[in-house]
Amino acid sequence: MAAPNPEGWPQRVAVFSCSPSHFLSSTTPEDFLSDLLQDLKDDKVGESTKVLMLGPLQEHPTILCPSQQVGEQTAATLLGVFSQMAHTPKYVNLKCHLMLSIATVIISTSVVKQGVKVAEGFLDLLFQTAQDTNDQKHGGMFRPLRAMACDCLREVETCCPGLLSHKLEALYSLKQQEITPLHQAYTLLYGVALRNAVHCLTLQKDVMDGDLKKLLASNEGFAWKTTEKPLELVPLTTMSRIPVLPSNVETKELKSVVSLLLEECYLLTPVTQAALLRELTQVVSMVQSLSPAIFKSQLLRLFGTMEISLLHSTLQMKGTFTDSLFTAEDENFLLKRLVGMAQHPLLSTPQKLFYIECILHFPENRPISSNGEESLPVLVTPRMAASLFPTVFNDSRTMLSRLNILSLVYLEADEEEGIDYIFDHLMALHKIVDHHGTREMTTTFFRAVYIFMQNFYLNERYTRDLIESLSELYRRHYTLAPNLINLVDSTQKLLEDSSWPTDLLKALQVLIVELPLQQLIHQSLYWHLKVLGRVAKEEQASQRSTVRFLLNLLINSSLCGLGDWRIGNALLSVCRNLLQHPNLDHVFIELADLLQFMMHSFEDVDIQDHARFYYTLLTNLSKEKLSGVLNMGTVGSQAKIRSLSSIMAESEELSSCLTVHRTRQPVLKLVKLSEDNISEVDALYHKLFCICLHFEQTDSNYERVSDVSVPCLIYDRKPCVVSLTLKPWRPYPTVLHASAIFTTEDGLSWHTQLDPIPIGFPDLFLPLPVPVHWSQGSREQLFHQLWNSLSPEESSPSATSLFCFEVGERSLKEVIESSFHQYLVSKEANPESYKVLLFLPPQFYVLLKIENSEDAASVSIITDNWKLLPFINSYIKCITDYSADSTQ
Repeated sequence: MAAPNPEGWPQRVAVFSCSPSHFLSSTTPEDFLSDLLQDLKDDKVGESTKVLMLGPLQEHPTILCPSQQVGEQTAATLLGVFSQMAHTPKYVNLKCHLMLSIATVIISTSVVKQGVKVAEGFLDLLFQTAQDTNDQKHGGMFRPLRAMACDCLREVETCCPGLLSHKLEALYSLKQQEITPLHQAYTLLYGVALRNAVHCLTLQKDVMDGDLKKLLASNEGFAWKTTEKPLELVPLTTMSRIPVLPSNVETKELKSVVSLLLEECYLLTPVTQAALLRELTQVVSMVQSLSPAIFKSQLLRLFGTMEISLLHSTLQMKGTFTDSLFTAEDENFLLKRLVGMAQHPLLSTPQKLFYIECILHFPENRPISSNGEESLPVLVTPRMAASLFPTVFNDSRTMLSRLNILSLVYLEADEEEGIDYIFDHLMALHKIVDHHGTREMTTTFFRAVYIFMQNFYLNERYTRDLIESLSELYRRHYTLAPNLINLVDSTQKLLEDSSWPTDLLKALQVLIVELPLQQLIHQSLYWHLKVLGRVAKEEQASQRSTVRFLLNLLINSSLCGLGDWRIGNALLSVCRNLLQHPNLDHVFIELADLLQFMMHSFEDVDIQDHARFYYTLLTNLSKEKLSGVLNMGTVGSQAKIRSLSSIMAESEELSSCLTVHRTRQPVLKLVKLSEDNISEVDALYHKLFCICLHFEQTDSNYERVSDVSVPCLIYDRKPCVVSLTLKPWRPYPTVLHASAIFTTEDGLSWHTQLDPIPIGFPDLFLPLPVPVHWSQGSREQLFHQLWNSLSPEESSPSATSLFCFEVGERSLKEVIESSFHQYLVSKEANPESYKVLLFLPPQFYVLLKIENSEDAASVSIITDNWKLLPFINSYIKCITDYSADSTQ
C-alpha cells in the first residue's frame, strides 16, 4: 500500500483519534503503522506533522501494536529515528514526543525485559539523559528532554516495580545535585524507586540486618529480575495486607533519607508534595521499626492547607496510621475543618462536594465498619452538621449530597425533630415541582425522595404521608409517570423487604381506576396505562380493578373507533403483564372479555392480531407454558418478521432488534457506469433491504447531499443505478464520505462504510446553458462578448492566465476532442486553433483559446473567478502530460 501524502496526515490522525475502529474498517493496523513509521523516517515531513503522527502510538499503542513482537519492532524503529536526529534545540520537542512514544509502546506491549535490546538501549538512553544535571553538558534548551526522561523512567518504574532498585544511590545523588526546577522530577523519581525497592525487600526471605543499608547505597545496573514476576502493589487502605520488614532491620539510613525528603517537601508544588507523601507513607508503613511520628512535623502545615491534593494525601496518611499518628483531637479538628470547607463560599461546587465525600468516607481511628461504603464518623453530631442543612437555593448536586449526609446524621442520632426538618425540605421541593418546576428540579425531588426512603423507610408516619403527597402530585401532573415508575423500581431494588413501593403503586392504581371517563383525556391516558402496566407486575396488588377499568373504558368511550395504535399498544402491554401475573386465575374471565372485545372492536389490524394472539394463549395454555411463551428469547439464525408491536411489547429481543450493528469491512461499493468486478462478500449480505445511502461533505463548498434510498439489492442480480445531484456553492474538487444502513434477511440492521467518492474538477464541467437551436455563429458571438466582458480590472474577481505545452505525437486535435468535445465552441484549421467555453455551477465561466504553433501549443485562459485558475491549470497539465506519456 502506497504511503499517503504527508499533507494528509493531520486529517488521518484526526479521524483515527475520533474512532479507531471506524478508521481501521477501511485499512489494517499493520498498513497504517507501516505508513506512519515510513513517514516518520522521511526528512521531508515537517516536525509538527511528525509530532502529530506520534499521537496514535501514545493514545492507542495496543491497537497498532497488538503483539510483543510488533511492539519491539516499532520501538526499535522509533529509537532509530531518535538516534539519527541531530542533537539541536530545533528537534527538542520532537525528541520529547519520540521518547514518550517509545516508553508507551514498550510498557504497553510488555517489552521491558532482560535481553530485549530495544528496552535495554532505551533505558540506558533515559538514564544518560537524566545524568546531565543542571544542564551542564547541553544547556537549558534541552531541559524539556531531561524532564521527559525523568517522567519516562518514573513511568517504567511504576509499571515494572523494582527495576531501579539497584540505582538508589545514583538517583539520590542526581536529586541532590539538581538545583533547577527539575529538582521536583528527580525527587518524585527517587520516591517511587525507594518505595518499590523497599517493597521488593519485604518480599525476600531471610532479610539480613544490613540489607536495607546496602539497598540504599546500591549503584549498579537495572534490576531485570524484577520484570520476570511483576509486583502487585497493595493499596494504602488495606493495611493488614501490606508486607513489612522484620523489626530487627537497621533503619538509621532510611530514617535519615525520609527525614531529609520531608524537610524539602514544602519547597515542592502541592501536586508533587502529595505524590511524594503518598510514596513515603507506604515506605514507612512497610518498615515496622520506623515510627509514623516522623510525619508529625508536617501535620500542622497539612491541617491548614487549602490544596485538595494535599488534603487527600493527609487523609490517606490517616487511614494508614490511624491513632499511631493522629490523636482524637486531630481527628475532631480534621472533621470540623472538612465541615467548614464543605460550605465555604469561595470554593466551587465540585470542591465542596469533594469535602462532603471526605466526611462520608472519613478514615476514623476506631472505625465501626471497614467495608469501604458510606458511613458517618462517630464524631459528626447533629450540632456539628447543622450548618450543612440544604436549602432550595442550592444547586442540585449540593442539595442532594447535603441531604444525604444530614439523613445519616439524624438517623444515627434518632432525633425526630431533625427528621421533621428533612421531611419539610422534601415537601418544599414537592411544592416547587407541583407549581411546574423545571426538569432539573423535578429530577432532584425524586432523587431526594429516594435518599429519604433509603434512610427512613421504617418510619411509617413519614412514608405514609409521602405516598399521599406523591399520589396528589401525579393527580395534577400525569406526565410524571416515568419518574414515579423509576422511583418504584429503584426503591424496590434497594428495600427488598419493604412494602412501600407496592403501597405507592396500589395508591396510584386506586387513583387511576376511580377517575371519571371525562377526565381520561387522550394525552393523559397513555401515562395512566403505563402506570397500570407497572402495577400489573406486582404480585401483592389486586388486578381485578385494573381489568374492569380497562374494559369499561373501551366499552364506554370512542377509543376503539379511533384506532390509535400507540394507545392500543399501551393496552396490550398491560394485558401482557397480566398474562404473566401469578394470580392470573383471579382475573381470567375479565381479561378474556377484554382481549375478545379488543380483537373485534379496535380499529387497527395490528392491535386486533395481537389481542387475538394473547386471547388464544390465554384460553389454550397452562400458566407455566403461557409464561414460557411470553418470555421466549431469540432463536439462533431463524429469520423473523418483526412488527412494531413486537417491539412495543418490550420482549427480550428489543436490544438486538434496535441495535445497528457495524460490519467489519465494507460490503457495498459505489462505482461509475463501467464494467467492475464484483468482489466476494459474506453470504449474510447477499440479500439487502431498505438500503439508505448517506453522504457527508468534507468541506463547505457544496450544498448538503440528500440520502438515497434503494429498496433492495440481491447479490447475483443486476446492480441498482443511483444518481447523485451535487449543488456546488464553489466549484472546487472535493471528496464525499459515504456510508449505508441496511437490513439483512434475518431482520437485523447494519451500518457499513463505503469507499470515499472523489469529485474531480472536470466532473463539474457543464455545456453552455443556451438554447439547443443556437447556431455556431451565435455561440461564437457569445464567446467573444464574454471574453471581452471578463477582461480583469483592479476590483474585478476575473483573471487571465497562459499555459504552454509541447504537443507529442498525439495531435492537438485528438487532445481537444477527447477532453473538451462537449464544450467546443469553434475550431479553425489554419492556423490550428480552438475556442472552448466551460460553464461551472452555480454561475462561473472558464474560456479557453487554444492555438498550435511549430514549437508548442498555447492556452489562453480567462475566468470570472480567479480562484479557479489553479484547478484549470492543473487539469490542463494533467491531460497534456498524459498525452505526452501515451506517445512514449
